[in-house]
Amino acid sequence: MRKLGTIDLEILHLAINENGKFNEVNLENSNLKRYGVGKILDSLASLKDRKMISLNGDGSFSITDLARGILWSKNIPKWARVLRLLQIKSCSMDQISDILKISKEEISKEVERLRKSQLVLMSPQRQDEKLVKVFEILSEGIEEIDKTETDGFDKIVFGEQKSDVEILDTIDEIVKDVEDTSLDQKKKEQIVEKLAELKAKLKI
Repeated sequence: MRKLGTIDLEILHLAINENGKFNEVNLENSNLKRYGVGKILDSLASLKDRKMISLNGDGSFSITDLARGILWSKNIPKWARVLRLLQIKSCSMDQISDILKISKEEISKEVERLRKSQLVLMSPQRQDEKLVKVFEILSEGIEEIDKTETDGFDKIVFGEQKSDVEILDTIDEIVKDVEDTSLDQKKKEQIVEKLAELKAKLKI
């Protein structure tokens, strides 16, 4: 797979959102402007050199089939597209669905399968006062998606979850949230005690 940076990804995603073609106005009206003109121009030049985008006669750009083949080709299994995306950046479920243009229901199934196979990790992160499930690729996931470059997509075998480390991490997050709440101390202790019992039952 051709390697992409986060700015590269956002530019190509913009192209996908604009039916394959975008111009200066689209760039100015997008969130890409936060990177500054210099970085955007560098990324455009890099994408053009790598034949990910082409320059049209009217000054606009079009995404190429080569670039579409990285994350948006139906010939690539959904699970592989998810891993490829997470190689570039960690994402929430909504972000994965939006970028890959796959329904959230379908993505949820693929991500859960990858998570149980210990190829991706879910970690709750606080965003705008809310806990959001963010997914990131693990080293095993990187190994598996790299193998597909030579072995294809048919040899990967999805297994079950090997441990409950993610559950433990989530419990620890809940404990922290409980301790930060305005509940009375006795109630806090009761909740924390129940969570401690749950951790003990996991037998990790």
